[in-house]
Amino acid sequence: MVATDANALKICSDLKQARLRFLELTPNPNHEIDTFEPALALYLSLLRGLVQVPEDESSDWSKLRHSIRFRWTHSVLGTIPEAHNDAMFELVSVLQNAAFWYMKHAAKVAAQDEVTMEDSKEVHRSLRRGAGILKHCQEEWVNKLIESTAPGGDSDPRVYTAYVNQTTAEAQEVTIARAIDLKHNSALVSALAFETSKMFTTAADSIESLDEVKFGHWKRYLRLKAKFYMSYAYNYSGDNLLSQDKCGEAIRSLQEAKKCYLEAENLCKEYAKIKGPGTRAKPDRHQFFRRLFPIVNRTLEKCERENGMIYHQKVPFDAPPLELKATYGLVSPDDYTLPPLAPIWSAVTYAAFDLTKNLPTNSSEKEKSDETEKQGKEEKQTKKEKPEKKEKQGEQRKTRGRITTCKRS
Repeated sequence: MVATDANALKICSDLKQARLRFLELTPNPNHEIDTFEPALALYLSLLRGLVQVPEDESSDWSKLRHSIRFRWTHSVLGTIPEAHNDAMFELVSVLQNAAFWYMKHAAKVAAQDEVTMEDSKEVHRSLRRGAGILKHCQEEWVNKLIESTAPGGDSDPRVYTAYVNQTTAEAQEVTIARAIDLKHNSALVSALAFETSKMFTTAADSIESLDEVKFGHWKRYLRLKAKFYMSYAYNYSGDNLLSQDKCGEAIRSLQEAKKCYLEAENLCKEYAKIKGPGTRAKPDRHQFFRRLFPIVNRTLEKCERENGMIYHQKVPFDAPPLELKATYGLVSPDDYTLPPLAPIWSAVTYAAFDLTKNLPTNSSEKEKSDETEKQGKEEKQTKKEKPEKKEKQGEQRKTRGRITTCKRS
């Protein structure tokens, strides 16, 4: 590919610099959102020119779409990169990594010793934005990839479903914590916790069929979170039933909360032991996890005491059903759209990229030329000249690799 125009050359330079800046920022979640978002928007606006043509062109996809080879690794499959000559693969990978950055940034802010109200809002915003980017990418771009990616890769529908549900559920965790702190109605807290548990369960179910060695660690995390919030749901459901003088049902609900908590505790121990990609943590030692059990025990003891002295109600065998839908407070992913095409991309600039000058232009002609050249050299060469030939061929191959390949650092 040859750029025959000053603006075309500038696009190549800008693309390179914008990509390097994005790759520099992405691994570090300590950057501010106001630093990360402009870098992402700049690169995406330039990258769109490799995927889509200017508005006055008739073709759906850019002629440059397959001109550069991109390499990316997957979040769970290890360090071996997957490579495609497809700018759509680059677009999908960039959006995925941007979403992962928002998730990591939210985790970094939430892990501070003191989390203020503004910090909670930033965590909530980051998780909703991450979920929105993943949802947009899944609905608009992943299905337009020509080559299918590896099973269990970041573009696998099962992995996508898990990430979207996990990110949305984690954003809803912020809502639940806020509702508890403000002492909102127990029925609302129970319903929110139940919805959050279902999201984590959906995420875990979506990757259940994937390799246990690679995905076992992630599965345990999702399962323990689902059980943990189910315990929260039954706990606050029991508190709500007690306020309605349904003490027998309240006792059964709190017994179920205690059971779910103990199951979550066992999953925490499994999660801490099992190997796999991701953070090594012991969630059962976190304050947010540990403070629930005393609440469940205290409320259960109160209900049993009140039932023995006042209500004398029978405790049902089955746990009472939970509220199926929260009336408000549910989290949804942010709406996300790609930034507009960079103004430097025009019909004239687009036409200035000449694909006919790619090297090599024709594989069959190249093979014939190489064969003829080889035969001529074999007739003239002596034994002393053979090492020199091998050295020249090695230099030629190395040069071509630099011309035709775009590597991720």
